[in-house]
Amino acid sequence: MSAALDHHFIHSTLRERIVEHVFVGEALKRLWQLGIFDVEVLRSEFDAGGYDLVMSRGSTIRHIQFKSVMEDGKAARTSVSLKLADKPSGCVIWLVVTPDLTLKQFLWFGGAPGARLPGLSGFAVTKHSKGNADGVKTERPNHRIIPRGSFAILNSLDAVLEKLFGPLDQTPIIQSP
Repeated sequence: MSAALDHHFIHSTLRERIVEHVFVGEALKRLWQLGIFDVEVLRSEFDAGGYDLVMSRGSTIRHIQFKSVMEDGKAARTSVSLKLADKPSGCVIWLVVTPDLTLKQFLWFGGAPGARLPGLSGFAVTKHSKGNADGVKTERPNHRIIPRGSFAILNSLDAVLEKLFGPLDQTPIIQSP
């Protein structure tokens, strides 16, 4: 790892928080530009329910689990809690970011607004990243490994917002760049 990117590893928790805040800020800004103001954002204090954030618009409530990866990152899979599948309209948004934490691309795993998360039963059970006292990495029975290839690639924030809430049919105040 280059010295210039060491801080992404050393301060990964801080980076994750910043990326989530950037996403929320950009999403709310874009919805504002589209003349959409009936959006709520609720943050989970901790990830016990399998999600990081709840966003709602009208009757659509989305429980969102965020993941992030650097644009040249090699992550081929990620872990998702089975608890997310119990939530209405649960989804995973894997944010691809540049070294300066600009949102570059979005990976989507979820259903249509109002639909539950696609079935997780066919995916492998996740193992703990650290071994127990005997050095054995035990299973995390309530988590599944989702390969990157199972995520849809979305190249714009508007595409993500439409996945979250359906057609954004308000009259735009400001056109997308």
